[in-house]
Amino acid sequence: MLGPVLIANRGEIACRIAASCRRLGLRSIAVFSDADATAMHVVAADAAERIGPPPPRESYLSIPAILDAARRSGARMVHPGYGFLSENAAFARACTEAGLAFIGPSAAAIEAMGGKAAAKAVARRAGVAAVPGYDGEDQSPERLAAEAAAIGYPVMIKAVAGGGGRGMRRAETAETFAAALAGAKREAAAFGDGRVLIEKLVASARHVEVQILADAHGTVLHLGERDCSLQRRNQKLVEESPAPGIDPALRAELGRRAVALARAVDYVGAGTVEFVADAGGPLSADRIWFIEMNTRLQVEHPVTEMVTGLDLVEWQLRIAAGERLPFAQADLAPRGHAVEARLCAEDPARNFLPSPGTIAALALPEPGDGLRIDAGVRSGDTLTPFYDSMIAKVIAHAPSRAEALERLAAALDRCAAEGIRINAAFLARALRSAEMQAGAVDTHLLERLRSREAAARSVA
Repeated sequence: MLGPVLIANRGEIACRIAASCRRLGLRSIAVFSDADATAMHVVAADAAERIGPPPPRESYLSIPAILDAARRSGARMVHPGYGFLSENAAFARACTEAGLAFIGPSAAAIEAMGGKAAAKAVARRAGVAAVPGYDGEDQSPERLAAEAAAIGYPVMIKAVAGGGGRGMRRAETAETFAAALAGAKREAAAFGDGRVLIEKLVASARHVEVQILADAHGTVLHLGERDCSLQRRNQKLVEESPAPGIDPALRAELGRRAVALARAVDYVGAGTVEFVADAGGPLSADRIWFIEMNTRLQVEHPVTEMVTGLDLVEWQLRIAAGERLPFAQADLAPRGHAVEARLCAEDPARNFLPSPGTIAALALPEPGDGLRIDAGVRSGDTLTPFYDSMIAKVIAHAPSRAEALERLAAALDRCAAEGIRINAAFLARALRSAEMQAGAVDTHLLERLRSREAAARSVA
């Protein structure tokens, strides 16, 4: 295997990548901004390189700074993690041109699948059904309004290059379309691409995604699906695998679609194919549509690791080093059930207002007995407004879904912080809600639960 590995990221994912490197005997190199000089991921790696001041554009999003760090440190591989430059084709290409192995797909595959409009074009060629919509080159407000009317309201307006729940606006009627379009375009500009696409809004929707793994020798496998429907403002907060209500036949069909899309762009590495499912009735193949592909490791990859027994970061590294996948599709049936919750520094009682500051004390459950903790901070660390509010992921695995949900809820009960607010108690209540227990999930469930709690507080 190659190495050393420069980890072009921060927080819990940088710590998690460093752990796999250590287990495989590979030297890991962290990068850090001035705000992260003493951060947990810096300590977790074997070495560390400064890349600039706190603003991401001057540090974690700076391709020259990261390539300079790789050169100084003697790195031979670069792992981008998720977010930041992980789906940036120019970064992947720059790594390759610098003689570094980029741990991810080729720049061409990122370009083909990284943008929502381009990915939908690939889906059409691969015969995979996508959500009805418009992704054309004519971006005039008049044309977009006409296309929205032709699709039929309500519609969702999405930034072509958006992600993480940003750059998305819902338009219920023609009268609200112009304002929604303006908002989506404003956020789209932040991604360096002002284009948007319009999709038919699936009113009662579930977010289902399929993990794929592909080597450079023609093997493409799917590792089952995840349900990521518990979201707030289009940002996932709870993910599970297998998805409730998906039987083996439907799992195989979704896997077939995901593999077809990966093959269509000669994909190599780990990736995730995302679908939207109509939750207005029983799940079926004709009520599930492709929406986009994430050409990177997902935040929620641990639930797939828990039910398959695979270390996805290890296989990213092995694939980047040219190794073949040694297992077959039949070897990858899910075992048990896994659920993950994203622990964020925010205050649910104040409309999830971010809660930066110094962590006076942080208590997280001990891992083991079906419980995994992927943390990126510890007591004494300071959370700044420059970066994402997620501080840790708590993942539970058990033989059944009901057991996994309660194991995770009980773990969240044991999470506590001083100096900042966290969302652990709210997520524990969501996991114990009647809807979640019954598997009756959709992308608006968390908001309904929050509104229900707010109404109860106002009465009290």
